[in-house]
Amino acid sequence: MAFEGLTERLQKAMEKLRRKPKVTEADLRETMREIRLALLEADVNFAVVKDFVKKVREQAAGAEVLKGLNPAQQIVKIVNDQLTELMGEEAVPLNKAAHIPTVIMMVGLQGAGKTTTAGKLALRLKNENHARPLFIAADVYRPAAITQLQQVAARIDVPVFEKGTDEDPVEIVRQGMEVAKQNHNDYVIIDTAGRLQIDEQLMDELANIKELVHPDEILLVIDAMTGQNAVNTAQGFDDKLDITGVVLTKLDGDTRGGAAMSIRAVTGKPIKFVGEGEKMEDLDIFHPDRMASRILGMGDMMTLIEKAQKNFDEEQARETMDKMRENTFDYNDFLAQMDQVTKMGPLENILKMMPGMANNPALKNVNLDPKQFAHIRAIVLSMTPEERENPDLMNPSRRRRLAAGSGRPIVEVNRMIKQFNQMRKMMKQVTNGNMSGMQNLFGGQMPGGKMGQMAMNRMARKMKKDKAKRIKKLRKLRKKH
Repeated sequence: MAFEGLTERLQKAMEKLRRKPKVTEADLRETMREIRLALLEADVNFAVVKDFVKKVREQAAGAEVLKGLNPAQQIVKIVNDQLTELMGEEAVPLNKAAHIPTVIMMVGLQGAGKTTTAGKLALRLKNENHARPLFIAADVYRPAAITQLQQVAARIDVPVFEKGTDEDPVEIVRQGMEVAKQNHNDYVIIDTAGRLQIDEQLMDELANIKELVHPDEILLVIDAMTGQNAVNTAQGFDDKLDITGVVLTKLDGDTRGGAAMSIRAVTGKPIKFVGEGEKMEDLDIFHPDRMASRILGMGDMMTLIEKAQKNFDEEQARETMDKMRENTFDYNDFLAQMDQVTKMGPLENILKMMPGMANNPALKNVNLDPKQFAHIRAIVLSMTPEERENPDLMNPSRRRRLAAGSGRPIVEVNRMIKQFNQMRKMMKQVTNGNMSGMQNLFGGQMPGGKMGQMAMNRMARKMKKDKAKRIKKLRKLRKKH
């Protein structure tokens, strides 16, 4: 996962400060040294690191910070603010043309994920803007590039304009634009050719396409795993094309993530989207403030909430909450919830969005193998309808039958049932505003220490307020009838 090493190093540095009753100049120097080393190890550009550390030191060295109340927390806030500023301060939306079609050029080197990203972007535009996009296949050099674009387009039901590999790419784009105007497509996404490295022929071709269509967006797709090379690539494309934004792919991979923190500072161009998965839905708007919060291990509740809203059925979620509160949550509900959670992405990524969970020891002991979901599903589907509706029926003989029916060891069946019962009990407590259930889950320790506890307490207070509102509404309805 991107930034994992950086998050761990920064959290350790901040934790040292929190343990000190008073922060001295020497403590601040040591913390700045830790931050500098952490950023350099994460492959952040050296000049960017130097400037970043200088700004943090200047703000944190003031007497009002070191001598004030809770100086460690103030320094954490300064680091958080500077990280946010470094990556762009706020999300930058896609440019949109005054008249259709809005033209988006996808550019980048081979292997960065340009074609797949084009598909993800088209799907996002379809789902959120009810758009009718058209792809133009302008990569005539890479073997099977057109076929790959057609396969991606078929998955999301978007048309492709292509003229094979014998036509000039600029002419293909010209004809494709005519088709888009005739069919009233509101977005045109041009999948251009890439190279293994930047060369004059590639850049001249892209410049000619730009001159022909005057695109509203030139999105540079960069593989986050290329580290410092990503910054050099961004500079090369920007110098020639004046790109409007960057899409970082493979941010969920085993990468140090320094590119995300360097590109904006070096080129001045915003990161507009990030790809964190292989599914067509795995393209997210880049929010610098949320990313800074994740890097510092403070979670990303806003993205978590947005993912939940996108993937969870509101009516079903309300019914599930009522069942949890009344302790009637059964295995059918459990399966439905599991399906919706898996749609949100890898479980470890979801957990790390919770405050304090990025490097929490409790998370490291959790088995997050995706195959576990398949095993759990097999066990639940081996139950009779009556057993699924009444979890208390699970006696030893029934458990042995489930083990045989699902092909899983009896120990695994027992563990799954035990975990289900613990979860049911905990969720009943949480939905009633009692956070002790969450504390028990983490061995008496709230995730993320004080920071995590504060976040969970806020969640508990909100649940209590929502519960009070529902009761009040119910009483009004009863009076009317």
